[in-house]
Amino acid sequence: MTTTVLPDAPATIRFLQQPTSQAWIEQALAYFPTVLLDHAHCERKAAGVALSLISRYPSDAKLVRTLTAIAREELEHFEQVNALLEAQGIPLQALPAPPYAAGLHAAIRRTEPDRLLDQLLIAALIEARSHERLGLLAAHLPDAAIASFYRALMASEARHFGAYWLLAVDRFPRSQVDERLQELAALESQLLRTLHPEPRVHS
Repeated sequence: MTTTVLPDAPATIRFLQQPTSQAWIEQALAYFPTVLLDHAHCERKAAGVALSLISRYPSDAKLVRTLTAIAREELEHFEQVNALLEAQGIPLQALPAPPYAAGLHAAIRRTEPDRLLDQLLIAALIEARSHERLGLLAAHLPDAAIASFYRALMASEARHFGAYWLLAVDRFPRSQVDERLQELAALESQLLRTLHPEPRVHS
């Protein structure tokens, strides 16, 4: 697949307008058990997003096939992260969500087909940011086994954000996708500009 990089985006991460700050890396490493717990919730929520889109657009056969595969893989990752939590002696428990996802979802337009486009592009942006941040954890975690696990997950996140983007460009004019993606990517970067005081994958 040919990589498309937005203007002013980091060359290595598709879609994102601003790279993750050093402050997030330091926070994530200092509070990694909390980030690991949040990661489990992120995988569960990602599966839920895919299933929700399937429920809303069941007559779109390609979308259903694509997102069924993504939901299955996200649930596998949820299981794998839960196994890591158990190995670390960390019980699965609820965590207050950071404002990131809610801020993005608040920008979703309410009428179709704009709603579908926004949902696909926001899902793509979240997956792209996950790809970047799992890579940062893989590069900086001192535990070699957990770092290797995160390196393996990066490839899945890359496939997922590419899949959501392809679903968008298959259904909407490329110029419309690019324009809206620029707007949402700017919002995504703005939401992460101030580090959330509670460590999270998307804080």
